[in-house]
Amino acid sequence: MVASIPAAAQGGPVAQDAKDTSLGPPTVPMDEIIQKFAAKESEFKAERDNFTYKQTFVFQTLDENNRVDGEYRLKSDIDFTPEGKRTEVVTYAPQSTLERVDLTQEDFDDLAHIFPFVLTTTDLSNYTIKYVDHRALDELTTYVFDVSPKTVGKKQRLFEGRVWVDDKDFQIVKTYGKAVGYARKFSGKEQFFPHFETFRENIEGKYWFPTYTRSDEMVHIGPGDDIHVRMTVKYEDYKRYGVTTKITPLGQAPAAPNQKK
Repeated sequence: MVASIPAAAQGGPVAQDAKDTSLGPPTVPMDEIIQKFAAKESEFKAERDNFTYKQTFVFQTLDENNRVDGEYRLKSDIDFTPEGKRTEVVTYAPQSTLERVDLTQEDFDDLAHIFPFVLTTTDLSNYTIKYVDHRALDELTTYVFDVSPKTVGKKQRLFEGRVWVDDKDFQIVKTYGKAVGYARKFSGKEQFFPHFETFRENIEGKYWFPTYTRSDEMVHIGPGDDIHVRMTVKYEDYKRYGVTTKITPLGQAPAAPNQKK
C-alpha cells in the first residue's frame, strides 16, 4: 500500500489481550505443542483447498471526522472450474474512490496468503516461535505464541505477530500482526502495511477456517502526516466442493465489520 506522499515510519496498536487471565503453564511440553498445532495447520491448509467460499474485501480511508473519504471494494467467489481447477471469480468490483493511497500487488498477495495466515510443519523453519501464556479467549482456552521470521528471503513476505492456539484442537483460532518482508517501491515511494486481526471459526467440527479479518489504524507516514485506514475481509458460505455444509461457530463471534481497517 502506498500513500500519496512519501512514506516514513510505520506504527500500530498492540494486540488487546492483556485483560485475559493466565491459566497457568501447559502440562504438555512446548515443543510437542508446536509440532501438534503445526501438523494440524498442515491438515487445515490442505483441507481448505477443497472448499468454496465467498470473500468480501473492503479497504477505506477516513478523514479527520472519521468519515469515509475513499473506498475500494471487491467481492469474489473462490470456486472451481468444471475441470476441478481452483479459481477466483470476481462478482462485484465498483470503481475505486481511493485518492490518498494506492493498493499494490503486495496488498492483494497479503489478502490471499498473509491475512488467513497458516503456520504449517513446513513453515516452522522460517519462524522463531516464543511461548507467551496460557489464556482464555472468549469461550475457548488457548496457548499464545509470538511469531517472527528468522530471515526474510528475496521477494518473500512473511507474518510477524501473535497467534492463539486452541489447547484442545491444537489449531490457530486467532492471529494478530502484519506482513513483513519484500515490498517493491511504487512510483518511487515506500509502502506501508497496517496491522490486522483474523478470527477463525470451526467448520465440520474439525477445522478452524478464517471467517473475518479487520484492521483499523492511524498510519504515520511522516511528521504530522497520518492516514486513517480501515480494512475488513469476510470469508463466508464455506462449502466442501460438491457438498453443502455450514459453519458451526464456537466461541464468541467477532464484532461486526463496523470498524476501521
